Amino acid sequence: MFRLTSLSRNWMALLAWLAAALCVLPIAAVTLAALSGGMDTVGSLAQTVLPRYTVTTLGLVVIVAIGTGTIGTGAAWLVTMTRFPGRRLLEIALALPLAFPAYVLAYAYTDFLDHPGWVQTTLRDLMGWGPREYWFPEIRSLPGAAAMLTLVLYPYVYLLVRAAFLQQSATAFLAARALGQSAWRTFFRVSLPMARPAIAGGVLLAVMETIADYGTVAHFGVQTFSTGIIRSWISFTDRTGAAQLALVLLVFALVLAWLERKQRGEARHHGAGRRHEAMAPMSLSRLATFGAILFCGIPVLLGFLLPVGLLLWMGWDHFYRLVPDWILSRFIETDGLLLVGGYLDFLRNSALLAAAGAGLTVIAAVALSSNARLFPTRHAQTALLIAGVGYAVPGAVIALGLLVPFAAFDNALDAFMEANFGIDTGLLITGSIWLMVLAYVVRFMAAALGAYGSGLAQVNPNIDAVARTLGQTPQRTILGLHLPMLKPSVFTALLIVFVDVMKELPATLVMRPFNWDTLAVQAHRLASDERLHEAAVPSLVIAAVGLLPVIVLCRGLGQHQQMPTSDMPDPVKGSVGAAG
Repeated sequence: MFRLTSLSRNWMALLAWLAAALCVLPIAAVTLAALSGGMDTVGSLAQTVLPRYTVTTLGLVVIVAIGTGTIGTGAAWLVTMTRFPGRRLLEIALALPLAFPAYVLAYAYTDFLDHPGWVQTTLRDLMGWGPREYWFPEIRSLPGAAAMLTLVLYPYVYLLVRAAFLQQSATAFLAARALGQSAWRTFFRVSLPMARPAIAGGVLLAVMETIADYGTVAHFGVQTFSTGIIRSWISFTDRTGAAQLALVLLVFALVLAWLERKQRGEARHHGAGRRHEAMAPMSLSRLATFGAILFCGIPVLLGFLLPVGLLLWMGWDHFYRLVPDWILSRFIETDGLLLVGGYLDFLRNSALLAAAGAGLTVIAAVALSSNARLFPTRHAQTALLIAGVGYAVPGAVIALGLLVPFAAFDNALDAFMEANFGIDTGLLITGSIWLMVLAYVVRFMAAALGAYGSGLAQVNPNIDAVARTLGQTPQRTILGLHLPMLKPSVFTALLIVFVDVMKELPATLVMRPFNWDTLAVQAHRLASDERLHEAAVPSLVIAAVGLLPVIVLCRGLGQHQQMPTSDMPDPVKGSVGAAG
């Protein structure tokens, strides 16, 4: 490729390695902080909270893995391989729950299913039961948290497995049917084994999101590693304990990331080639048709339609209670207007962080991807690989890994300036919004790399060769050729990271400056105070913003329905980002 030793190449490589170093900094910092804590803290954790965190986290992971694998795989097979009324609509609608963070569903269903909620209140009124005269499933429990996570994470499995089914050879399926195999036996003996790498990859992505979740498990009182890290850091100010818990979670997350990458690599070799013959979807019996509609419709109902209705009702109920104050008061300083002003501040803070995080993340992703493409050396590929590891690191771990070194730097600088110049510098970096933005860059770099890289991979390498023969510098090649051609990919990357930052809770909760809250933090705070109807307003805004990348994804699903499936982009990495 470009054989240049000029400053341009050095500048691009320097920017790429800087981005990679920033992405690996939290991992190194957490590891050093945990190992320097001594064995006394480790022993104390092992005797107190570590077994409980391990059991609950593993239990949550197992339930979510089974749930997302079953729903995602079954729905993908039904909409791809069978014909029933509403299939085209459900094919798109099954991706809609991606718009919701799991903690938003938790707030909606808590108000709906909890003891004072509409369901149990109606049952007591109809049946005449007292508060302790009946049994009802407890929503604030580990199974409840697993249900919320399953409803929003199964689309990871659905999208990957749907693409795998579309890429399977029609010949293999038809041959099995010609040999007398039933549709179900063919599914279990042919289709399912061929899609196994995609199933495993989607489930691992869902599991990584599960161990990174904080809002859902905190609201339901489920004690996992994420809640333990934030509780140790904020409530008990035990930094050593928080770092050691974070290291355990980090090791688990990196193992899952390695497994996901391995499965993704194997998936490239398990395809059955191009479909030389289009396979018509199978017709179902009347009973099977009803079952297919029910199986595909219930996740859409519970994961999207019902939560939207509940949040709208809760938000309207909260708004309706404020209307009399607005009408009766003639002063600007009414409670209602102050509330609106407060939400505008939360929205402004969220949008500012999301815009800054998205812009810097995409710039770094462009530099990393372009450096690896124009200068395909081992160093460039290593930098690209290192930068993508952040998607496997939970937000709480990233927050801890950035606060520890930068707090140490701020304290050392303050001590130096005070001793030598009598100047109290305070905390220059720790507690600033720019450190929060850095955490978002690390957390969502892989999402930007996936969105931009999938588009860059479709640009013919001969274009770079032509640019080189015409004397174009790497910067001009990127700015004058790649970026104009890849505007949709750049926009998609910006949109994905923007929405992910809007939804991010644990890193924001730990790192935000004093009295500087976002919509996610405000929703979590209101829900923690059991003010669920008030929490519906910021939750609705977060969900509405989350719909944007899902709309882009659904448009892509519709456009690629008739495309040769071997040419289809990765529906998760290229359209909705990496996990988290």
